[in-house]
Amino acid sequence: MDDVMIKVKNAVVDLDIDAIQPAVQACLDKGIPAWEIIGSAMSEGMKIVGEKFESGEYFLADLIMSGEVLKEGTVLLEGKIAPGDMGKKGKVIIATVKGDIHDIGKEIVGMMLSAAGFEVINLGSDVHEDKIVEAVKNSGAQKIALSVLLTTMIGSIRDVVDALKKAGLRDKVKIAIGGACTYEKLATEMGVDAYGADAVQAVRIFEAM
Repeated sequence: MDDVMIKVKNAVVDLDIDAIQPAVQACLDKGIPAWEIIGSAMSEGMKIVGEKFESGEYFLADLIMSGEVLKEGTVLLEGKIAPGDMGKKGKVIIATVKGDIHDIGKEIVGMMLSAAGFEVINLGSDVHEDKIVEAVKNSGAQKIALSVLLTTMIGSIRDVVDALKKAGLRDKVKIAIGGACTYEKLATEMGVDAYGADAVQAVRIFEAM
């Protein structure tokens, strides 16, 4: 990896929000394509952040900070990525389910999926199942990540599954769930395909689907 790309990677790993833009600009000045900066340097940095999180060296606050560093870096890359450069691994619709307004975890998942090479369609929080169905129809996405933190809103997962079945789309998509109140058995109970305990697992799940 080029020295300037290593500086981008290190800025992400070190959670150094002040260093990321100068490092990204140095890459651009050297003629390195925006998609390569994201798909290689930033992606490698997020992979290491994920490993540190899994080992217990980094915590949730560090994951959130790494997302902020990524956002700061990608500001310089907006408009510089040609259609088709990213999203080579497919499209993933992400949403916090109807009735739940929490979105920090979902945003981290979205950042990590983007860094891993997925095209992320972020529908936001408190998303009605009909909006998810519409997004599948319009985008052709074959993967959906649903976040839910409130135990009282768990039923909204089934609402999404039922709406996709009614639209004849359930067999065409893979669904993974995550969030504070979710667990492995719940995925089976709700009729979805996978459960991810954190953002790092989410990337692995969708890469395997």
